[in-house]
Amino acid sequence: MANVVVGVTGGIAAYKSAPLIRLFSEAGHSVQVVATNNAFKFIGKTTLEALSGNPVSIVDPDLFAEVDQVKHIALAKSADLVVVAPATASFIAKMTAGIADDLLTTTVLAATCPVIVAPAMHTEMWDNKATAANIETLTLRGITIVWPAVGRLTGEDSGAGRLAEPEEIFETALAALRGPLSGIRVLVTAGGTREPIDAARFIGNFSSGKQGVAFARAAKLLGAEVELIAANIDDSLTSGLTKINVGSALELSQALAAKFGSYDILVMAAAVADYKPTESTSTKIKRSELGEKLNLSLVANPDILAETVKRLRSSASKVVIVGFAAEASDDLESLARTKLTAKGCDYLIANDISDGKVFGKDHTELVVVSQSGSHSFQGSKQSVAKDILSLIASNIEKP
Repeated sequence: MANVVVGVTGGIAAYKSAPLIRLFSEAGHSVQVVATNNAFKFIGKTTLEALSGNPVSIVDPDLFAEVDQVKHIALAKSADLVVVAPATASFIAKMTAGIADDLLTTTVLAATCPVIVAPAMHTEMWDNKATAANIETLTLRGITIVWPAVGRLTGEDSGAGRLAEPEEIFETALAALRGPLSGIRVLVTAGGTREPIDAARFIGNFSSGKQGVAFARAAKLLGAEVELIAANIDDSLTSGLTKINVGSALELSQALAAKFGSYDILVMAAAVADYKPTESTSTKIKRSELGEKLNLSLVANPDILAETVKRLRSSASKVVIVGFAAEASDDLESLARTKLTAKGCDYLIANDISDGKVFGKDHTELVVVSQSGSHSFQGSKQSVAKDILSLIASNIEKP
């Protein structure tokens, strides 16, 4: 069963968190409630503890009061799902801005599991452009929104903004816990390899690893068991992910070989250097020794994608293989289809890297081709990764 963190914020709809918590508990899930100070104006701490079976974590300004652990990090790491119901307009605005000033906001910000937000507020607040923009931003980040209902609000008011019924929120949560990739093992390669010239210099590329990491996070959000092979990626981008760090193309190839047979989907998003120096040294070559020109003798690196596909196919493996191609062309689909055939993978994802469009950016445009057709995606790298994996999940043979 899952570990579920239920966040309760201050609004009249807070009373609906009680039957929601009961639904989780009766289904056998472990529930940890994190309530804001304002939530207790509408529902009692004793009620929440009785229904969850656990002490309620309250919003304490001292997030480091417990010596043996950092509370919000411990909560976030242990959670398989975070559900904030009700979520007020204020909390949604904080969440969108990345404000982390109490236990609930810090827990949500640190969470790497699926997050569900169920808004509840007056119609005028729900219809406000600021709230609409915040909801759109959260959706693009992969947050699931349980849309509010139309109905009776506080007092005699009625309209859009009423908290969805606990049963609807619960069903959405169950779908998130199952996920379309539930029971599927996903291995992702990301970043860019570096081929050393000497102790200070290397041949590399501009890949930041953001797109590959987005695929790893999206796979996790969709319920998969995920492992990342990270080639020279900033640790801040990969927090919360199980990973293997590699540097060169050889190390990447060795890491893939070590993981052979341990995954159902392979996403090869790493940008591998096509060539490496014939020789390299562990010391630094002095510029005074080089003169005005440096002539390097290079040798081609193996085609890791093609070799991996060949090995998997020869073993009669049913692994779904997703390849990547960075191109500087307007005719991405044609190039992608040619590479799909040449490499032998199931899906080939191509993007246009000309004019600095992709590397290091948070948004992208991609073309995905397979034997059954082609699809175009654009948006944040996180949302695009989730959409592509959802497409793949709809066609995959579950174990």
